[in-house]
Amino acid sequence: MNGPRVLCIAGSPRRRGNTDRLLDEFEAGVKETGGVPVRIVAASLALAGCRGCGACSTTGRCVVDDDMCDVYRLIDESAAIAVATPVYFASVPSQLKALLDRCQPYWVRRYRLHVPAPAAKRPGAVLVVGGGGDPFGTSCAVAPIRSVFAVLGVSADDVFEMVGIDEPRDIVRDARALAQVREMGRRLVNAAAEGGG
Repeated sequence: MNGPRVLCIAGSPRRRGNTDRLLDEFEAGVKETGGVPVRIVAASLALAGCRGCGACSTTGRCVVDDDMCDVYRLIDESAAIAVATPVYFASVPSQLKALLDRCQPYWVRRYRLHVPAPAAKRPGAVLVVGGGGDPFGTSCAVAPIRSVFAVLGVSADDVFEMVGIDEPRDIVRDARALAQVREMGRRLVNAAAEGGG
């Protein structure tokens, strides 16, 4: 397959739950439109958190040698990026947050080293599933993803948020939600094929 490569980041530490099911449907839409989904699971990576050492501030590269080196390559090679996450206490799970924080070298390149941003943004998508009862909803989980997307030059306009999904695989009972997410996958590939978000 030679279609646009879509990096799909699974943010949940639980396998085969609601977040994974949403991402499965999203990836189905990507494939239907000729895209190539490449999934990574944040919780399965040997990934240290950002240690705030500042070493990247002069080179734009992280000095920590772990699985994030492969993630950087995938980020750079992808025509589009999607992140799927549950909401953990109004934010994202710690494993996903570590991955997001390790995107600091991209911030350094843009704002300290003044490497020009690409002329066109790559398309992006955010899929968020929240349980019931959190008075802060999903916005605090979406915000850090949008922040990283901004630094990466990725559009964060296509966001799917669903609240009240508490039991594993509850999402499979909502055919309308699954159809929406599948269509998001199609839109993302079409936007990538057109050259921007």
